[in-house]
Amino acid sequence: MKEDVSVKIIVGISGASGAVYGLRLLERLRSQKEVEIHLILTRSGEKTLYLETGKLASDIKQLSDFSYPLEDISCRLASGSYPIDAMVVAPCSIHSMSAIAQGISSNLLIRAADVTLKERRKLILMVRESPFHLGHLKTMAALTEMGAIIAPPIPGFYHHPQTVMDIVDHSVDRVLDLIGRADDRVRRWDGGAQ
Repeated sequence: MKEDVSVKIIVGISGASGAVYGLRLLERLRSQKEVEIHLILTRSGEKTLYLETGKLASDIKQLSDFSYPLEDISCRLASGSYPIDAMVVAPCSIHSMSAIAQGISSNLLIRAADVTLKERRKLILMVRESPFHLGHLKTMAALTEMGAIIAPPIPGFYHHPQTVMDIVDHSVDRVLDLIGRADDRVRRWDGGAQ
């Protein structure tokens, strides 16, 4: 356990395409010594992670301070009495988003998100799907009304990305801003100044 922890963040990784967003978020948070990372990885998230990045669950768990089995709904993250500063689901599948919106706490990822909402803590969902149908949009609106932040990984190009990781980092930078953990790698719009 880290001795100088000041911020506790839950990172959830569901089975949507875009596992690299969760991986990169973990890497960026890991470089901040005052952040304690709690990881919840779904089974479909584990499979997608391997298919898209070649990484195993054991690889990604090493980037966290604590990781939890998906079925462990009695762990500390399932209780509002455990102080967490924010939760990010990156990527967030439509299935997970919908279950969170309905309060269906069938696994730890959804329960932890539900607790985050009920305790009025910051919940950020990097919803990875396109296009959205009306049901998706209504669910996002309902979650926004509950206090969640819907932050799909939609890249900007004003920073002239040269690699896929530049594009990934742009969305991760926005999430780091939202949880108050921006680092010196964040590239910001400067009004076009060279």
